[in-house]
Amino acid sequence: MDEQEQGLRARLVSVGVELVHQEGAQALTLREIARRAGVSHGAPRRYFPTHLKLLSAIAREGFGELGAEVAEAVRDDTGSPRDRIAALAGVYVRFALSRRGMYELMFRHDLLESNSLGLRGTSLPLFEGLVALVRAARPDARAPEVAGALWANLHGIAQLWGWGSLQLATGAGDVDPLVRAALDAHLGPEPR
Repeated sequence: MDEQEQGLRARLVSVGVELVHQEGAQALTLREIARRAGVSHGAPRRYFPTHLKLLSAIAREGFGELGAEVAEAVRDDTGSPRDRIAALAGVYVRFALSRRGMYELMFRHDLLESNSLGLRGTSLPLFEGLVALVRAARPDARAPEVAGALWANLHGIAQLWGWGSLQLATGAGDVDPLVRAALDAHLGPEPR
């Protein structure tokens, strides 16, 4: 692929990222991405033979963004493993709430071709990092299962908060106490 083709391919992904941030995952049609990129509606097929490949490339960008934010949040290795998990959890929930369209797309593995375009290579390290932190925080536990349960809990908190359900059910005005409760449930109460 020459430079011009690489540039157009990157522009299609960039337009898709912008579109998902503005209008959500449902807006990611090949025709709309092509229109906004200023190319014919058939042009995306030249670089992405299926719609799923283009969606996967867009989601990969989201995982890159989330991964960079998580890495920054847990970079300070002077904190306890629990402190680092709390930082990761906060980033994860804030990302989910501030980039809802991208977040929705990233975790729809039923829509994505997760083994193409290196998508697994950007998504699995995030989970593996959580597993390592859980292993350090709870050496007595089966870290992958605890990390998976914690992730599912955080995902549920983010979804339900985004829909307004948790505010209604709990009367909470802030998501942070719910995140702390999830950490306590999976890691044990925070040492005092």
